[in-house]
Amino acid sequence: MQSSSSTSTTTTTTTPMEGSSEKPEASKDKEPRPTTMIVIGMAGSGKTSLIQRINAYLHEKKVPGYIINLDPAVSKVPYGVNIDIRDTVNFKEVMKQYHLGPNGAILTSVNLFSTRFDQVLQFVEKRASELKYIVMDTPGQIEIFTWSASGTIISELMASTFPTVIVYVVDTPRTTNPTTFMSNMLYACSILYKTRLPMVMVFNKTDVMKHTFAKEWMTDFEAFQEAIQADTTYMSTLTRSMSLVLEEFYSTIKSVGVSAVSGDGMDEFFATVDEATQEYHQFYKVELEQRIQQKAKDEQRRVAMQQEKLRRDIQESGGKKVVLDLKKNKTKKVDFKVEFDSDEEDDEEIEEDEDEYDNEQEYEKEKAEYEKLMTSMGKDPFKP
Repeated sequence: MQSSSSTSTTTTTTTPMEGSSEKPEASKDKEPRPTTMIVIGMAGSGKTSLIQRINAYLHEKKVPGYIINLDPAVSKVPYGVNIDIRDTVNFKEVMKQYHLGPNGAILTSVNLFSTRFDQVLQFVEKRASELKYIVMDTPGQIEIFTWSASGTIISELMASTFPTVIVYVVDTPRTTNPTTFMSNMLYACSILYKTRLPMVMVFNKTDVMKHTFAKEWMTDFEAFQEAIQADTTYMSTLTRSMSLVLEEFYSTIKSVGVSAVSGDGMDEFFATVDEATQEYHQFYKVELEQRIQQKAKDEQRRVAMQQEKLRRDIQESGGKKVVLDLKKNKTKKVDFKVEFDSDEEDDEEIEEDEDEYDNEQEYEKEKAEYEKLMTSMGKDPFKP
């Protein structure tokens, strides 16, 4: 499989140069980049099944795709994987060596994999000129990828390299309950604002139940309020309040209904992903570049401050050797003074002198005398 892919890469990279008067560098810059789909969803929402359907659809349409599996605990995947985290990290060995449970081992495995994700990007870059889509399957526990440092690293690296779209998968039959529906919407909203990437909300399992009710709840506030009326629990009050807050979120989010089993809605799904890719180039890429530039400026400012601090320290030391003692600062002279005031309680004041202390034994002697004096007065010598 790898040998055939390398052959196709050779033929593809030479095609854009034919009949073109531009330099190879300019032609390469104008080559379309593959769209990355990061598939995220609650456990049991059908992420893996959806990716299997996406893979089958791409093969049927003869569209080149690239699949990356980031779930180290899955025993078997029903699709061909180009890069698999299980080839790099052994999930069971991580549990054994670090004495972790399943969730902790999954998180640790993804963290270990993210430290070498630059190598993953190198593999993808070699095939980028011939690819249309890159699909990433995330762990079943949504919080492991969404709220971990490794998930942030991976998503930001992909977004800074390729056009990236978040595909949020929703279990349609389970969202018929208004409270469950609102929980999914809140999670999707939090992911949208955390990643700052375009999102496509996919209502999966439409072969079991159509997603028309969810579309209506997202567009018609009164319809959702009527559905909440049947729920008399305490959670319904919060759900009713949050529905007003998410009105703006509903107006900007793209949603589509699909069936990973029958393949229904896949044409609309890919059309929606292409629209989100255009939004990435129009809005998100500009903001991403601004954030990258701001981070670079902050880093330059931090380095400049460190250099300035080092320069001042060198000037103050006069080029002399400075010994750092973390236990006691014995190189600095401390002048202890005790003042008595008739109107107030006895007070002690410690003043520091920046001059170097010449004799360490004299320092210890003076310190002992001060402690003795404070003890005789009934005071704690080390209490400020």
